[in-house]
Amino acid sequence: MDALGINLPGLLTQLISFTILFLILYKFLYGPITNMLDQRAERIKASLEAAERARTEAASSAEAVEQEMGKARQEGQRLIAEAQEAARRAGEQIEQRSRQQSDEIIARAQSEIAQQRDSAIEELRRQFAGLAVLAAERVVERELDPARHQELIDSVLEEGLSARQN
Repeated sequence: MDALGINLPGLLTQLISFTILFLILYKFLYGPITNMLDQRAERIKASLEAAERARTEAASSAEAVEQEMGKARQEGQRLIAEAQEAARRAGEQIEQRSRQQSDEIIARAQSEIAQQRDSAIEELRRQFAGLAVLAAERVVERELDPARHQELIDSVLEEGLSARQN
C-alpha cells in the first residue's frame, strides 16, 4: 500500500483518532445539541398550539362579545320603548289633569256667574221694591209700610219677571 501512498500505521492511527473524536463529539456535543433542538422544537410546537388556542379563544370571545352587544342593543331598544311608553302615559295623565282642572275652573266660574246673577237680580228686586214703594207713596200721597206690603211687592215682581221670561 505504500505504492499507493497510504501509510497503514498512520491510517490506523487516524482511524482510531477519528473514532475517538467522533465518540467524544457524539457524547458531549451531538447529544446535547440534539436534546436542545428537540426541546426547542417542543417549545415551538407548544407555542404554536398556544397561539392556535388563543386564536380560537379570541374568535369565540369575539362571538361572545357580538352576542353581548346584540343583547345590549335589544335591552337598549326595550328601555327606549319603555321610556317612550312612560312619557306617553305621563303626557296623557297631564292632559287629563289639565282637562279636569279646566272643567273645575269652568264649573266654578259658572257657579260664580250664577251667584252674581242671582245677587244682581235680588239687588234689582230690592231697588225696584224701594222705587215701587216710593212711586206708590207719591201716587197715593201717603206713606206705605214696606214690611206690610213686602209680600204684595214680591208677588208683583214675580209676575213681572215671569211675564218677561215668556
